[in-house]
Amino acid sequence: MGFGYVALPPVERYRLANATVPVILAKEGSGLAGNGDGLARADIVIASGRVEAVTPPGATTVEAVDLDGAMVFPGFVDAHTHLDKGHIWPRAANPDGTFPGALATVAADRAANWSAVDIRARMTFALKSAHAHGTVAIRTHIDSIADQIDISWPLLAEVREEWRGRIDLQGSSLCGIDIAVEPGYLDRMAGVLTRHGGGLGCVTYMSPNLPGGLEAVFRTALDNGLPLDFHVDETMDPTAHSLRLIAEAAIRFGWQQNGNGRIVVGHCCSVAVQPEEEAARTLDLVAEAGLAVVSLPMCNMYLQDRQAGRTPRRRGVTLLHEMKARGIPVMVSSDNTRDPFYAYGDLDMLEVYREATRILHFDHPVADWPMTVTGTPAAVCGFEGRGAIRAGAPADLVVFRGRTWTELLSRPETDRTVIRAGRAIDTSLPDYRELDHLWS
Repeated sequence: MGFGYVALPPVERYRLANATVPVILAKEGSGLAGNGDGLARADIVIASGRVEAVTPPGATTVEAVDLDGAMVFPGFVDAHTHLDKGHIWPRAANPDGTFPGALATVAADRAANWSAVDIRARMTFALKSAHAHGTVAIRTHIDSIADQIDISWPLLAEVREEWRGRIDLQGSSLCGIDIAVEPGYLDRMAGVLTRHGGGLGCVTYMSPNLPGGLEAVFRTALDNGLPLDFHVDETMDPTAHSLRLIAEAAIRFGWQQNGNGRIVVGHCCSVAVQPEEEAARTLDLVAEAGLAVVSLPMCNMYLQDRQAGRTPRRRGVTLLHEMKARGIPVMVSSDNTRDPFYAYGDLDMLEVYREATRILHFDHPVADWPMTVTGTPAAVCGFEGRGAIRAGAPADLVVFRGRTWTELLSRPETDRTVIRAGRAIDTSLPDYRELDHLWS
């Protein structure tokens, strides 16, 4: 069993002394002043499983654990995953690493294998991994097609209850826009989501059904009080502009003005290869509409611009810097793990943030980019009390050996200490052999 490298005292009230914290994640009433990298030394007082105070070093005399500058994050929030698909790679490998290859392979595996027993085993394995890495909240997209709906959604509701207190779990439905317009589909999904808890979503692409489909999806969401979460323009085709159509629909329906939560749009790859003026007009609409954007850098780099025998030229990620400059909330997340859409990954949000820093240039300066895996997804998805180190919040923290950004992001930090309700948890990862019975 592994409990990280920090030994916590067996008392109800103690402090993590001489910690390094990103000020953007711990600024409420703390009086901390960050250095040029946005970091500050602090003491974090923990009492009865919650954060009592975040103060400059030495401000209190409570029993202390000296972290010697180790960096502390709040528990991570992963806003875009696919727990129902995860870990099917051993029996359903992508034949060529392409997006069409992923679609076809997943469809075949879903039809043949996705029983409640199968999904539960893989979903539980994924949640164990995320928990050990320090994630406290996850939104997962659930393939919502035909008979699969009645298997996956009751199961997700059960798993959500089983994991309550360890990982806050949300679900969002997933189908293509061409399925969403089928007679009776949206009414059926509204009933399923109302019974089992979840949000409404679909994949948007340049189909003749897209304009009418968006109208129907928005009306269904508004009529039933459902949040919206779209997969958008996951392609390097510059003529794909469903992001603009979603923004226009949100403005037309007065979505945010009527007190609804933010609509989440994921991927949005094509806007990055459109002419600058066209992209700028779309981003202005996204800002006006109040959309929030999540980029999936590892999965998008795996799938996009892949051609056999040719080095990829494009990164497949969206325009997060330009979005953030317009006040658009931006996030990065895990997306798929060990399935045909992404052969790798382990729901480790430090890995996601580390790779996003390199791929999307979340540095020089680091500024408030740490919010993309903490505070922003917590606020956008409605995970209350998550995403920050502040007085009154649960003492759900992650302690890393690294003291600076270059130390933190240069190593996997496999000996991190994960604290839940003020106590270190076992961070041993589940063994892949636990899933062997699914394909042996």
